[in-house]
Amino acid sequence: MKMTNKTEHAIGCVLMAAGNAERFGENKLAAEVDGKTLVERALDAVPAERLVAVCVVTQYDEVERLAQKRGFTVVRNPHPEWGLSHTVRLGTEALREGCDAIVYLVSDQPLLRRESVEKVIESYVDQPGRIIGASHGGKRGNPCIFPKKYYDELSSLSGDVGGSAVIRRHEDDLLLCEIDRTELTDVDTKEALRDLMKWRGRPRYFFL
Repeated sequence: MKMTNKTEHAIGCVLMAAGNAERFGENKLAAEVDGKTLVERALDAVPAERLVAVCVVTQYDEVERLAQKRGFTVVRNPHPEWGLSHTVRLGTEALREGCDAIVYLVSDQPLLRRESVEKVIESYVDQPGRIIGASHGGKRGNPCIFPKKYYDELSSLSGDVGGSAVIRRHEDDLLLCEIDRTELTDVDTKEALRDLMKWRGRPRYFFL
């Protein structure tokens, strides 16, 4: 993979880890896969060496501790009930001044690899100014990169919506970056996590 110095493109990362996970029945970020919690796996997927800043938005003390241990900035979300848009807004506002683009990661894709996030970043480096979305077979998922021209729209979202609402208004500006299907899969329920682990052929799952 071609490697571009992070100073050539000031790309930041917002890791969104603030949701209440009502469908999961408990804090799903504490669910374990192969001995690591979902949030630890999400933090592992952040290619910090390629980024000028990393911001973790969360309501959880443990997530804050883990993020700070890695040297990441933490923004607390005191109102997760306001929906995903509030997390997007907090992260965007924290990074907008120093970043030409921001890659947004969710915390419930347990099989997402750092190498795939780097691939998405390289797609942006090749086509700066475009929205880049990880995808498989033409179906877009996360992570996504938005250039700074979309920060105002991202910060103006309301309710339980994220960057997809912005993408729908700018489909012509979207480029897809192919990664493995299992990496795109997020888990909203315990059953979804079990199914994902079985599908990949390693049915090991644990819950705290």
